Amino acid sequence: MEKIVASIITIGDELLIGQVIDTNSAWMAQELNKIGVWVCHRLAVGDVWDDIWKALDEESKHSRIILITGGLGPTADDITKPLLNEYFQGRMVVDEGALANVKQIFERLQRPMIERNLKQAEVPDVCTVIPNKRGTAPGMWFEKDGKIFVSMPGVPNEMKGMMTDNILPALQQRFGLPIIAHRTLLTAGVGESFLADHISAFETALPPYLKLAYLPNYGMVRLRLTIQGDNPEAMTNELDAQFATMKQLTRDWMVIDEDLTLQEVLGKLLKSRGQTVGTAESCTGGYIAHLITSIPGSSQYFKGSVVSYANEIKENVLGVSPDTLATAGAVSEETVRQMAAGALKVLDTDYAVVTSGIMGPDGGSPEKPVGTAWVAVANRQRISAQKFWFRFDRQRNIELTATNALNLLRKFILSDEG
Repeated sequence: MEKIVASIITIGDELLIGQVIDTNSAWMAQELNKIGVWVCHRLAVGDVWDDIWKALDEESKHSRIILITGGLGPTADDITKPLLNEYFQGRMVVDEGALANVKQIFERLQRPMIERNLKQAEVPDVCTVIPNKRGTAPGMWFEKDGKIFVSMPGVPNEMKGMMTDNILPALQQRFGLPIIAHRTLLTAGVGESFLADHISAFETALPPYLKLAYLPNYGMVRLRLTIQGDNPEAMTNELDAQFATMKQLTRDWMVIDEDLTLQEVLGKLLKSRGQTVGTAESCTGGYIAHLITSIPGSSQYFKGSVVSYANEIKENVLGVSPDTLATAGAVSEETVRQMAAGALKVLDTDYAVVTSGIMGPDGGSPEKPVGTAWVAVANRQRISAQKFWFRFDRQRNIELTATNALNLLRKFILSDEG
């Protein structure tokens, strides 16, 4: 079966200078992979006519599919549409469906339309128009020399709507794509290198049509097995058998045998038990609460947070003893234990997770260097505390503290079951 390859081109000066982070490419690559399309290149290009033209020429040498995002807005720096019109030797016409969509949006918003807005409905007459149900700029599908070029807005929500509703189904129908299946598990508390050594014999023995990927991120490593073929039943049996072996080999560190984040795993655990959690955060500044509440439905198990950044909040809200702060310090086992007891009382939850640390770049000492973090987890019967030390910059230290705090809480809850 022919391997179908794609390139992704993202357009905009804001991407090149780091003003906007490109999340479109990652999402598109994941969705393309699910339907059996392999991404060979991801390229960011500024709002420069010659650079975009050159990118189109170059990527069409490598790929059957070229997906383009950005540059479809109503302002002068949005040059993608006129460029594509010239590249494919078309002429600009008004698409009635796109025009009706623009008018409907402005009527709903009760805002006046100007000529610049109406021009959003203009498209090259050599393209197939892709409706934009979430915005004003339509997408455009071109074909040239057996290659498919698709232009979409750079707004992630609008791009995702077009990809899901129109583009991915059309690509599947056009190419009769192979089946790609994945199995993913999440580990925590083990480094990528150690994990790779531990399962090296398993990885070496995998058949060539099965691939193992390591996906590390902030104290966790995801392991993903991928198989490609055209026999669903045989693929499933082979993949499940190999995945079962991998699960057994990684059982000491495995968090879950699904492609879920740690906060999703924690949410499922609390929801299944009908229990609640709250946070009291000093050094993480509410970041753990942010992770937990980023999951839809988290209101079922998350009650709230006390961001006790200052010592007076630790004392006055959470009931930490002034003597403890004076003798042991804010970054200490004694303090986080008292914070945990106070959080359970103030938030009235089944569990609490608390943090106190020195995230940097300043504030450390020989006894408590930058990167030191104390984490406590608790329920009404007991409190468990653990000291961590991280060696990175402030943001990464915060993220690692939060990740380890969530995992400590997960293990604490599971130990209740034991």
